[in-house]
Amino acid sequence: MNPLEGLLVLSLEQAVAAPFLSCKLADAGARVIKLERPEGDFARGYDDYARGLSSYFVWLNRGKESLVADIKNPDDAALLHRILARADVFIQNLAPGAAARAGFGSASLRERYPRLITVDISGYGEEGEYATMKAYDLLVQAESGLCSVTGHPAGPGRVGVSVCDIACGMAAYAGVLEALIRRGITGKGAGLAVSLFDGMADWMNVPLLTYEGAGRAPARVGLAHPSICPYGAFALADGSLVLISIQNEREWANLCTHVLREPDLPQRPGFETNVIRVRNRAEVDGHIGAIFATLSREEARARLDRGAIAYGFVNEVSDLARHPALRRIEVATPNGPVRYAAPPVRWADGARMPGAVPAIGEHSAKIRAEFAA
Repeated sequence: MNPLEGLLVLSLEQAVAAPFLSCKLADAGARVIKLERPEGDFARGYDDYARGLSSYFVWLNRGKESLVADIKNPDDAALLHRILARADVFIQNLAPGAAARAGFGSASLRERYPRLITVDISGYGEEGEYATMKAYDLLVQAESGLCSVTGHPAGPGRVGVSVCDIACGMAAYAGVLEALIRRGITGKGAGLAVSLFDGMADWMNVPLLTYEGAGRAPARVGLAHPSICPYGAFALADGSLVLISIQNEREWANLCTHVLREPDLPQRPGFETNVIRVRNRAEVDGHIGAIFATLSREEARARLDRGAIAYGFVNEVSDLARHPALRRIEVATPNGPVRYAAPPVRWADGARMPGAVPAIGEHSAKIRAEFAA
């Protein structure tokens, strides 16, 4: 039995953050009813790379039931309230205030259904001058300062996945699990509010504290670490990149002895300690880079293994597709099965079977019959 089996979730959701949360709940065994407009969650139209379906939608909507309904229609609103009377969790990521105007404000729902856990997901929260701002992942990456610490020294960059949406969805999932535990003790529901901005601001605490403590933000250093040297990518003889990570002076000595074959290098001025090496990064990285540029991938791997140095090769997505550590699940969709990366948690009692991705309104008739007046 999955841990959330028997729980009922109603989600007025679209895009990424809220569907990420409800997908995790569905994976854990909850029954998730996804409310969609007649045209469907707009993430269904993001691309057509997964057997003609959106890769985003296929990734985040397995195991859910799709109900097409209009919250402004009195009959549909009454249907949703009948569902909520039995529900454990209600999720919504409509524009701030929209759910309340339609009669689905979280506070009023908890008054009416005291055991209900409500989750409001927004871009910047529901108060303050930013509350009405439209907020999509890249916009929040920019507003939160993430772009300023991401990329090459030549200019800011985007993190290549929807990291603000994911951070928000992960935080919301943890909050729902905490609320379920508390409800098991007190019998009372809870109200949660999570924003994309708050989720990323939490992840940005080290750059923030660096700025406020040192008077400067961490520099953009590309495939390197602003506080540790050497910790970055170096080109090999064939042009591929290997990324090494030195965490302490013992590892630095090992790198010098077994990889660079210069055991006396740690005594050279400018190379002695991490603090000194960071200040002297250009010379240190240049010296290391000149040696790596003479090595093949296999020669570099052998030397790094001999020195017990942490490293990884800078792969393309094509390399990920055949990576020996990649685990996949197969998910049924309206257009046939799709295989993609498995959820990260592995359970000792066996793998969970992922649910199917629904077509628009696939479960509408069944749900309307089940929750008829």
